[in-house]
Amino acid sequence: MKNIVILISGGGSNMAAIVRAAQQGQWAQRHGAQVAAVISNKADAKGLQFAQENGIATAVLDHKGFGSREDFDAALMQRIDQYQPALVVLAGFMRILTPGFVAHYAGQLLNIHPSLLPAFPGLHTHQRALDAGCKFAGCTVHEVTQELDAGPILEQAVVPVLPDDTAETLAARVLTQEHIIYPRAVLNFIKNKS
Repeated sequence: MKNIVILISGGGSNMAAIVRAAQQGQWAQRHGAQVAAVISNKADAKGLQFAQENGIATAVLDHKGFGSREDFDAALMQRIDQYQPALVVLAGFMRILTPGFVAHYAGQLLNIHPSLLPAFPGLHTHQRALDAGCKFAGCTVHEVTQELDAGPILEQAVVPVLPDDTAETLAARVLTQEHIIYPRAVLNFIKNKS
């Protein structure tokens, strides 16, 4: 079985979309893949409850209990590696990962970013797209590399920017596309690892 470990920090809507796609698409039976665990750096992350309700192992590792990013990432790697993951998926995991962590999971670490990379890496993507006068925005699933939001692009989805958009309305429109392309990218990535 190819185990998928998903990292979250909050509501976990992308994680939930992946879990639902795995259930509906019978990934375990058809592709030998399953979401094995959901791990959060925040005990109050709402996505943990969804994972538990769907029979998925959960864990919390509070980054505030560690003296450095390196110490946290080392403990996180230990926790993830218990599941022998074929893939580690960042789904709203609000931590910048250390080079050691990224190297440890090289070629098996995915992220989704709420812009059409390479445009607008980093934070405040929707407001930046509006400020730049973009006519289109979107989201990108990419492999994680040492350089922030610069890994190979696996999937993208485009949405129009409407004249009366705010950062919030644009974010909501982009999020609906994230929930479509992230599960598809995860499945394609797992299938290609066969």
